[in-house]
Amino acid sequence: MNIVSFFAGAGGLDLGFQKAGFNVVWANEYDKEIWETYEKNHPHTKLDKRSIVNIPSDEVPECDGIIGGPPCQAYSIAGRAQDKNSMKDDYRNYLFESFVKVVDSFKPEVFVFENVPGILSACPGDIPVTKRIFDAFAKIGYKVRTPENQKDS
Repeated sequence: MNIVSFFAGAGGLDLGFQKAGFNVVWANEYDKEIWETYEKNHPHTKLDKRSIVNIPSDEVPECDGIIGGPPCQAYSIAGRAQDKNSMKDDYRNYLFESFVKVVDSFKPEVFVFENVPGILSACPGDIPVTKRIFDAFAKIGYKVRTPENQKDS
């Protein structure tokens, strides 16, 4: 299966998928501090260095699956503890919306959205971010597997 990767970071998630037999054909990472590491770890994967919000869907290769984990700083307990507003005003709280748009454009059979445990208690705008995420994916026709509903899937 051909996979595209968003918020690729240094490529750890991509590496796991490659070791499992998937072909990561394209990746996206906006943080220039990480580009060199990604490219060294994944020399055969095309790396798009734009923000996910600036990538038109028609510039993403066709794929069977989409993987990614939006930046965790706004969700992490450590990040929230260091910010006077508990990261409630951080734009990264809402980058998942761009990931949802990509998934909606491609309608892959599978996608993986990963993040830190702190996402479970993050509540920007006084609405749990997990509710926002689950609702966004439900709206485009996906059922999100959680520890609570894995038996239903």
